[in-house]
Amino acid sequence: MTPQEASKRAREICALAPIVPVLVVQDKAHARPLAEALVAGGLPALEVTLRTPAALEVIAEMAQVPGGVVGAGTLVTPQDVRDAKAAGATFGVSPGATDALLEACEAEDLPLLAGAATASEAMRLFERGYDMLKFFPAEASGGAPALKAIGAPLPQIGFCPTGGVSPSNAQSYLSLPNVVCAGGSWVAPSDLVVKGDWAGIEALARDASKLAA
Repeated sequence: MTPQEASKRAREICALAPIVPVLVVQDKAHARPLAEALVAGGLPALEVTLRTPAALEVIAEMAQVPGGVVGAGTLVTPQDVRDAKAAGATFGVSPGATDALLEACEAEDLPLLAGAATASEAMRLFERGYDMLKFFPAEASGGAPALKAIGAPLPQIGFCPTGGVSPSNAQSYLSLPNVVCAGGSWVAPSDLVVKGDWAGIEALARDASKLAA
């Protein structure tokens, strides 16, 4: 997969809904009902972060949910890429980008939403052929004003801001012309997941799906 092909597919996935849930799932048993609730609420693109021992099993379970498009977040090494692809992930998300990580995703045909926080990082990825990126950590890197400023000289690049995005500030990002969607964890709070309150999570997802990109 070329960087151009990867970015085209990543942009298509990001355009499915204004919010991509960023999921830290501790228990494989929660995977399928959680994915079903989020998809039913109008958020089909799901990012499962590789931050728990159960993450790969969670991806495998979620990949079987009709209507869901499941990706793996926190890809850091080439082995992460191979493991995520084998588990059923159809896209990847990384906090930053290294040549080894990019090469692994290209070799595995895994579309990557690579992280960038500065104009130089975005330019380097754009030079390689990536024009759909993750802006991370969004709030710590200056928030929507910073992303707006980066977009002025680099209008060719689309972004998915993640990191500190919440219901109170999501619209400030989504209103920017260079933002395709945003990543947020608030749609699947751990307390509701642990309680199995799938109706509550579906309601949060439905509200998030109505945000205007």
